[in-house]
Amino acid sequence: MSKSIWSFQVPCSSSVIASHPFSLRHLHSRKMIKSTLASALLVNLLFLYGQGILMTVAEATSKVHIVYLGEKQHDDPKLITNSHHEMLADVVGSKELASQLMVYSYKHGFSGFAAKLTESQAHKLAELPGVVRVIPNSLHKLQTTRSWDFLGLSSHSPVNALQSSSMGDGVIIGVFDTGVWPESKAFRDEGLGPIPSRWKGVCKSGKMFNAALHCSKKIIGARWYIDGFLAEYGKPLNASGDLEFLSSRDANGHGTHTASTAAGAFIPNVSYKGLGLGTVRGGAPRARLAIYKVCWNVHGGQCSSADMLKAFDEAIHDGVDVLSISIGSSIPLFSDTDERDGIATGSFHAVSKGITVVCGAANDGPSAQTVQNTAPWILTVAASTMDRSFPTPITLGNNKTFLGQATFRGKEIGFRGLVYPEAPGLDPNAAGVCQSLSLNVTLVAGKVVLCFTSMARRSAVASAAEAVQAAGGVGLIVAKNPSDVLYPCSGDFPCVEVDFEIGTRILFYIRSTRSPEVKLSDTKTIVGNPVLPKVAYFSSRGPNSIAPAILKPDITAPGVNILAATSPLDGFEDNGYAMHSGTSMATPHVSGIVALLKSLHPDWSPAAIKSALVTTALSNHPSSYPIFAEGSPQKPANPFDFGGGIANPNGAADPGLLYDMDTADYLHYLCVMGYSHSSISRLTGHPTQCHSVKQSILDINLPSITIPNLRKSITVTRTVTNVGAANSTYRAVIEAPFGTNVSIKPDVLVFRNQTKKMNFTVTVTATHQVNTGYYFGSLSWRDEVHVVKSPLSVRTEMLQPYISDNYIIEN
Repeated sequence: MSKSIWSFQVPCSSSVIASHPFSLRHLHSRKMIKSTLASALLVNLLFLYGQGILMTVAEATSKVHIVYLGEKQHDDPKLITNSHHEMLADVVGSKELASQLMVYSYKHGFSGFAAKLTESQAHKLAELPGVVRVIPNSLHKLQTTRSWDFLGLSSHSPVNALQSSSMGDGVIIGVFDTGVWPESKAFRDEGLGPIPSRWKGVCKSGKMFNAALHCSKKIIGARWYIDGFLAEYGKPLNASGDLEFLSSRDANGHGTHTASTAAGAFIPNVSYKGLGLGTVRGGAPRARLAIYKVCWNVHGGQCSSADMLKAFDEAIHDGVDVLSISIGSSIPLFSDTDERDGIATGSFHAVSKGITVVCGAANDGPSAQTVQNTAPWILTVAASTMDRSFPTPITLGNNKTFLGQATFRGKEIGFRGLVYPEAPGLDPNAAGVCQSLSLNVTLVAGKVVLCFTSMARRSAVASAAEAVQAAGGVGLIVAKNPSDVLYPCSGDFPCVEVDFEIGTRILFYIRSTRSPEVKLSDTKTIVGNPVLPKVAYFSSRGPNSIAPAILKPDITAPGVNILAATSPLDGFEDNGYAMHSGTSMATPHVSGIVALLKSLHPDWSPAAIKSALVTTALSNHPSSYPIFAEGSPQKPANPFDFGGGIANPNGAADPGLLYDMDTADYLHYLCVMGYSHSSISRLTGHPTQCHSVKQSILDINLPSITIPNLRKSITVTRTVTNVGAANSTYRAVIEAPFGTNVSIKPDVLVFRNQTKKMNFTVTVTATHQVNTGYYFGSLSWRDEVHVVKSPLSVRTEMLQPYISDNYIIEN
């Protein structure tokens, strides 16, 4: 199992700022748009600078209003503040009363103020020259697991896939992981009906796990598998020094986190160290959970293929509808028919029985060709951030303030000395590398330390924090590759992360003054604009290293700083909850969505569910901004970063058209991959012969088209199934990748009552005879309601001569 799957890079979850009362779609003038953007910025600044949420005043006759005055007229903050007080005094009658009523004066990025006003006073201010607008303040309720609101599944909305599916009631999600902590409130079963009668599974007792006590109408199954692991490990279970239970009880926390993310119950008043206070829940809160403990708390988490195959076997028998598997292997990958993979083999059988298998793409990004779980029958999930961040102000002694990211909720670190370790010799920066800090205790004690790292793993931050604390330091600033993933430090020790640019500016300040100082303020939470989602830095990327013509990953979901239940043995837990990051956290988001879709469409195949998710996914933010992918540098995301895009559950519930497949299509794939008859037969469990007629891997009926070696012209075939209105007409819209021409025949699909399926061909022609990297576009089918969008990825690869024994050989 990949070590990266278990690198809990902390936290994620959610919180939401309530919708701004004046959304852009309601605006009709340039002035109003500017005003709204500025007021939204103002609200965000309140969070950034620690002012919190404005509260309504006690008096019934007045409440806080925000008076926005537009651009600053000059740069003297004192003059701006005085002008605000004078303006307010003119309305309320005196400077003394104005001072009492003034809440904030905004004087840096723009001009404005917040004050306690009656409605009549607000009206008078709005009439004054220079006032752009006056808006009443509103209380913004923050929620944890912001990810579900971000994905459009708010529990407060009367119409969405969450409500129409009865929150996944009756669907059974199997979780392959490290077990479960059954006492967590996330697994309470209040309000759930009887266990589905088709369930054939069992609850198995073991160490610290009593089936009669710990299983319920929520956790309806619990099994554990260890024989394969112990055979490989060759030592007693607890020989590594990590506590473990010979049962389904979770000593690691990973399994509890993923299970509660997929199907956890509603739990109010949850936060992580005070951040993101609100209600935490899973994607399908009324779905049932079947726990299959296949991974063990040894060296961070180890899983045996043999154990996983046994779990697959029993899960198929038990009657699960969805399998959520946040486990991977490593590069290079085993073939699709190699039992050592375990997941590809077991999932083939599960999918052939109608069970959707959801797996993580792995955490080896942003490098290309690192995606795992690449079999076409698996739904492979990449990880994204969401519209939330945790700004943490860093104020230098020269009064410049930068915003880092952290989960620091301890006491503010007032101005203290600031140190960057430097070494004598040829490389003065060698001592300032985070993972190998060289510290002088005398120089560090009582100060904040700045260090730099190019490592993307948590170990660099953990190592630096340990070294700084041991030397008596009071805080740490880590400069690293730009990424929204946070690595918390133990206790309330502040570890604030910045990118290399901010880190370099802080370093220049240190080197320019004799006594550099810094103040570290506690972390705030902001959500919504201007925080846009991105593909996470760590999320593994395509193209698929086994079969480049099979797009992987398939879909993306939130996987950064996710707040969910955990084991109390988790080193990062806070009152039974923790923030973790990884495609491990993105996977159960999609598993929960699949449960909702399965409830709405019980007859849909796993391929149909995948198609619905891929073709309705969001490749742009709702505000029309493109989704970016974290990396070096950041760039607009493409299908190898996020597949179809970020999951859109409400769109997937009504996709219009589906690209469906069954076992015969997967056998077609195995044959064109060139696997032997014997290996395919071993996988399928019965004699299988491939047709002698040469078939193309490009004709597998995927909801995407990926052509890794276009030389002149290639034609591929697809079949779509209408699941929308019986009488509907779809027209093709093409975004051709650069350097290609793309044509569709037919380019109009007309469905009638008797016509459910239609075929079409896509011809892609290279316009330049050159070798290139991949270029990206899309093919969309559109009717009056639906947009069925397939990612299109093409690389031109011309025939090339090569040199051998001094001769030029033509291919």
